[in-house]
Amino acid sequence: MKKKKNHAPEIFTCSHKNVKQDSGFIVCQDCGLIMEDNLAFESTASTSDFYTDSQRDYERRINISNSKALQDPIIKEKYDRIKTLEKWFRDYKSDFTEQKKTIELLKSHSIGLNINNVKYKEIKDRYLKYNKYHHHNYQNMVIIFLAIVWLEIKDITNIRIEEFIKVSRELGHKINKKMVNNAMLKVKRTEKIFKDKKSALDLENEIKNKIKIVFQKDLNNISFKEVQEFFSDKIEYEKTKIEMLLLADKVLNIISYNQIQNLNYKAFTAGLIYYVGQTLDNRKIFTQSLIERTSKFSSTTIRKKYHVLKDLLGDPQNLEL
Repeated sequence: MKKKKNHAPEIFTCSHKNVKQDSGFIVCQDCGLIMEDNLAFESTASTSDFYTDSQRDYERRINISNSKALQDPIIKEKYDRIKTLEKWFRDYKSDFTEQKKTIELLKSHSIGLNINNVKYKEIKDRYLKYNKYHHHNYQNMVIIFLAIVWLEIKDITNIRIEEFIKVSRELGHKINKKMVNNAMLKVKRTEKIFKDKKSALDLENEIKNKIKIVFQKDLNNISFKEVQEFFSDKIEYEKTKIEMLLLADKVLNIISYNQIQNLNYKAFTAGLIYYVGQTLDNRKIFTQSLIERTSKFSSTTIRKKYHVLKDLLGDPQNLEL
């Protein structure tokens, strides 16, 4: 008689001799049992392997990788920008080196930018005072700085703001007229917060003093060669200019602040020079075209401001002060 086959499942006993490391775990390759979690050990081992070299070799590897990266012009441009950024942040409260360098570069473009030591100090003080209360990123700091430079020089120069912006762009600064105007408003707003409120009289004196400064500057820019046919010598011409300055001062004394507060004072000054020039015996000396060349305002603008003064004071030939 044949024996019946035993169909009961055989019990498989694995000795776990065939084990391997798989994704951070020790796994038996025969039965699939996870023998040990090795993740923590792996992390520690890899970290220790990274630091097996000496510090000098480690720094050498870093320098080599940096050198290779800097061969890419795009990466090098970003790297240089970061270095400049670091200098600006380091210097804006200390030695002002990078900002002074920018001023020298602006002056070197031969557009007639006149910034002497006194004006340089005023720019520096104004800039540092602004940054005392505000913290900005690099690009905003540059725009604020250029706006302060323009605020300080715009009353004593014949350079147009468009020329100033063009040179600033040539130096690599991303800036336009709207950005400069907005930055100037921010600076003025900040200064108003920390400054006592001015009276109407103070504001009147301030704007009239600005007109006097521009008047003298524009008048001095008219060289003797341009008008020598009307004068016997240079001394006579200088005497006439002094008389015109004194007359302009008297004219401003009888003009109220309300009549000039909303005017472009530089354009108004160009019209004032023409008006005062028309009080002279020879009205052909200081023509509109001559004043246009020195003030950089058009003859149309000069004529409009002249008529504003004529409405306020009457005909210049009949002016009595």
